[in-house]
Amino acid sequence: MEIKVEVIGVSPPCPRCKKTEENAAKAAEKLRSEGKNVEVAKLVVTSKETISKYGVVTPPAIAINGVVKIMGKVPDVGVIERLLRASITR
Repeated sequence: MEIKVEVIGVSPPCPRCKKTEENAAKAAEKLRSEGKNVEVAKLVVTSKETISKYGVVTPPAIAINGVVKIMGKVPDVGVIERLLRASITR
């Protein structure tokens, strides 16, 4: 099963969005090292595609498999990793 992580932020990235993206990449890499298929993408919060898909979100935000899980705060690597693991068991 593939897990799709989307980091939603501003462009160019602010320090909070950049840190969220780094933490998502680290969490994804940890799961990849265990053989999980994790893809990380970056979305711009103001793009029409992002707004039509998720509505108005407060950056930084993280969506996993099309569902916004975190909005308006910078999650640490462990929090993102737990969310990714939870999405695998569903």
